Amino acid sequence: MTLKKLTLGLALTVAELTAQAQQTMSLTLAEAQQYAVEHNQSMRNADLEVKRSETERWKTLSTMLPQVKAGFDYQNMCGYEMHMGSGLMSINIPMDPNGNFNVTASLALTGAQIVGTMLQDIAIQMSDITRQQTEQTTRSNVKNVYTSILIMEETVVLLDSSLSNLERLAATSQASVNAGAAEQVDADKIQVQVASMRTSINTTRRSLWALRNSLLLQLGADVNTQLQLTTKVDDILNVSNATTLLSNSGFDITKNYNYQLLEQNEKLAKKQVTMAWMDFTPTLSAYYQYSKKVYFGEEGMNMTPPNMVGASISIPLLSSGSRAAGVKSAKISYQEALNSKQQAEDGLKVQYNQLCYDLASALESYDIQSRNLAVSKRVFDNVTEKYKYGRASSLEVTNASTDIISAQSNYIQAVMNVISAQTALENLLGM
Repeated sequence: MTLKKLTLGLALTVAELTAQAQQTMSLTLAEAQQYAVEHNQSMRNADLEVKRSETERWKTLSTMLPQVKAGFDYQNMCGYEMHMGSGLMSINIPMDPNGNFNVTASLALTGAQIVGTMLQDIAIQMSDITRQQTEQTTRSNVKNVYTSILIMEETVVLLDSSLSNLERLAATSQASVNAGAAEQVDADKIQVQVASMRTSINTTRRSLWALRNSLLLQLGADVNTQLQLTTKVDDILNVSNATTLLSNSGFDITKNYNYQLLEQNEKLAKKQVTMAWMDFTPTLSAYYQYSKKVYFGEEGMNMTPPNMVGASISIPLLSSGSRAAGVKSAKISYQEALNSKQQAEDGLKVQYNQLCYDLASALESYDIQSRNLAVSKRVFDNVTEKYKYGRASSLEVTNASTDIISAQSNYIQAVMNVISAQTALENLLGM
């Protein structure tokens, strides 16, 4: 008895801890997208990449600013004395311990440093564009998974309703068999359809569970979080917005993130040409040094000047053609960047036309499948009602049951095709 109580107590404790660990999040689609932007790991990495680019820019810029360093050295000759002359003219000079403190400020400036700072500015812009593109992708992924969950939930409700009808028919059919008014084979056919419907429902529920886990991953939320999605499918599947999107004329390619990255890549390649030319420019440098020598004993001979300034210029003269080859190579890379940009521009225009076609086709299919689902449901209800009174066969019930499952599957695919096509077109347009 004690063991049973202990087991029950442990079970209740585990259940309580599990309930406490599972927090519930109620999210609209917009809230889910914003939560993902703030917590998704890919977004965090994109933000960090922008900060890293800014740090690298400052690192390059700092090489153009004065560099200051200080040093102190100590020397002890261990009692050694310097002997000068001989005989009566001999002089012993003690080499007392001494320390030397110095501060040096230097500045070196090259053309490559200036261009390098410009390159880092472009790198920051590219990182920021990539961050915006990652945010766009994150929002799109959340929208797709969020919508899939809603559709799957509606599917389960519809299939549960159909299953209830089939189970009632199966019970009625078996009762007729027991009364000798029907054959067992007809009842068996209905039972097979009941089993098939239950399998379809279980498969859908497993898919729904996987989708919820996928959404948690996209959100960057704890895996034990329970999600409540409050936006309706009809609010997301806005056919009028999709139609308006198709009616908009023109494609402003400059709003596309991929094209923006190509533009920055072109600028980067052009600056690389300038960077190659900087190998021909001189290097300017200047420094100031302050020194203070201190003797720890008698004052010795101090030949260290306290202040010193200097400047130099280094002019490259001969490199056996390596610098000229570097410039030529950079120009070739720049031309390649121009060609890639033009090719990508043409490809994006073709992709725009294709995505418009895909969205138009998806809208047409959605309209057809919506009507087909409504008709299939009416047919199924009609056939099951007739079967109750013996005016329809088990084969008709089987066909109607199969048709409604197929119609529901086609409807789900049609809805997802519309949302995916619309999202893809919006992403291409930079919306």
